[in-house]
Amino acid sequence: MSSAAHQTFEHAIQDAIDLLNQFDNLNKQPPPPEAEVLKRASLVMALAALETYVEDRVREATDGIAGLDSSGNRLAQFYKSSLENDLKYFHTPSADRVKAIFEKYLGFDITESWEWNHYDPARARAELNKIAKKRGDIAHRSWRPIAGQPSPHAVTRDDLRKHIRFIQDLVVATDAALATKL
Repeated sequence: MSSAAHQTFEHAIQDAIDLLNQFDNLNKQPPPPEAEVLKRASLVMALAALETYVEDRVREATDGIAGLDSSGNRLAQFYKSSLENDLKYFHTPSADRVKAIFEKYLGFDITESWEWNHYDPARARAELNKIAKKRGDIAHRSWRPIAGQPSPHAVTRDDLRKHIRFIQDLVVATDAALATKL
C-alpha cells in the first residue's frame, strides 16, 4: 500500500501531465510560440509535486516515530517543530536536500535506495539534480523564447515526458524504501 504522501503526489503530478497534454493538443507544425509556456509550467509543476511529496512523506515518517499526538512529550515536540522549521526552507528538491532532510530526521540516506530499471543511486541523484537545475532556470530566468531569435527550447516535449516519468519512478522507489526501513 502506498503512503498518503504518495497518493497526494499522484494527484498533484496530474497537473504536470495535464499541461503537457494541453501542449500536445495545441501542437501544430511548428507549435505556436505561446504554447512553449505549457512545457515550462509542466516541469515546474512536476518538481512542485515532488517537493510536496518529500515534505509530506518525511512528516508521515516522523509522525510514526514521534507519535501523532506528541503534545505531552517535549522531545517529540522539539523533533517535530524542528522538522517544520527545516521544511520552511526546503524548497527545490535536489538530491542533496532530499538526502539531508531524510538523514537528519530518519537517520538514513534515502538516495541510496533510488534504484530501478536503468537507474542506480548515483545516476538517479544526478538526474534529479539536472531536472532541479532546469526547473530553477525556468522558474527564475523564464527561458521564454525571444521572437526572431532561434534558440533551443528550455524543455523539449520528449525530455519533459522523461522527466515526469523519472519523478514518478523516484517517488515509487522512495515510498518502497521507506516501507521497508520504517
